[in-house]
Amino acid sequence: MLKRTPRRAAAVFAVLLAGAAVFAWRGRRAMVDFTVNYTAGDRILHGETLYRLQDEHYQFKYSPYCAMIYLPMALLPLPAAKAVWFAFVLAALTTMVILTRRLIGHSRPPTEVWAAAGVPALVLAKFFVRELELGQINAIITAILLGMTILLVQDEESRNQGKAAAAGFLWGAALVLKPYAAIFLPYFVVKRKWNALWPGLIALALSLLAPAFFYGFPGNIAVHEEWIASLAKSTPGLLASQDNVSLLAFLMKRTGDIAVSRLIYAGLIPALAAAVLAFIRRGRRLKQSLPAEGALLLLLIPLISPLGWDYTFLSAILAAAVVTSGFREFPPVGRILLGANFGVIGLTIYDLMGRKAYAAFMTGSILTVNFLVLAAGLFYLRFTGKA
Repeated sequence: MLKRTPRRAAAVFAVLLAGAAVFAWRGRRAMVDFTVNYTAGDRILHGETLYRLQDEHYQFKYSPYCAMIYLPMALLPLPAAKAVWFAFVLAALTTMVILTRRLIGHSRPPTEVWAAAGVPALVLAKFFVRELELGQINAIITAILLGMTILLVQDEESRNQGKAAAAGFLWGAALVLKPYAAIFLPYFVVKRKWNALWPGLIALALSLLAPAFFYGFPGNIAVHEEWIASLAKSTPGLLASQDNVSLLAFLMKRTGDIAVSRLIYAGLIPALAAAVLAFIRRGRRLKQSLPAEGALLLLLIPLISPLGWDYTFLSAILAAAVVTSGFREFPPVGRILLGANFGVIGLTIYDLMGRKAYAAFMTGSILTVNFLVLAAGLFYLRFTGKA
């Protein structure tokens, strides 16, 4: 334990130093998304309308409850609030790597486990930096969901219902921040994890009621209606955005027709759900099936969400770690393909490629294909009994 302390201290210092450098480089003058949310926190504090057309591209798109999360930040001057939020996101990114290591750490040497967690962190580093630069909340949500996954694993190992309830609470905490955490709801039903399901649903119900403290009950209903209306108006115009990596955006970029794209997407979702169900059933005989299942669902979040921005692929860290830890199980051709796939994900950086090449890369939805290949790697490991 004593030998590890200096190493941990050095690691913490390195993370803090790197974080301070990134904040000084880009975060302090950027964090555009955080500024939008900071404004929403100030508005809900004063009972003002959250969703305004005059905000144009910088409209607040999250639930009224999510604005409450930013209320304490709104009590600080903006520069100080940025620094605090930056520290939160940096801590969440670090926590993601640590929790990923724990989830793949069974029966493996420590150096191999750290490599399996560290390589994905390097591959996804550009998304980490982008998350910090924008001041987003996805890393915090992903860290929460990874913590939930660890508790579910512990529940399966010990049949401790308290662990399941705690996992459900964490799921609810993620769900009320962004609705995309709802991808775990059918999973809980299929796995019959009722003790995890009910705490999350209670948290969701409370989050819907909480804004009434600022708006009153009639005002609370009105602000939720405004939220739904703002999403309905703003989402279609963003489906073909260059940085949208969702499956629906992939189809929009190919067809140019929103009706056709929605029709194909509506057919893909049941097929994808059936594939996930087969993935889960295939793991019933495995001793440790839950990490790979959590990894798959986290990977699918940016693909299924209509507005899946490229940096939300940071949620794929566990999937990349599972594939990396099982790299030797793939045939030579598979290793070459996965290695090249990781290379494309990690090295396609705007600063390296330049404006035109990067725009062509993103418009072509290559990242969407990259992460579908990663999902295929998970399926290979599951159906060969390795994950």
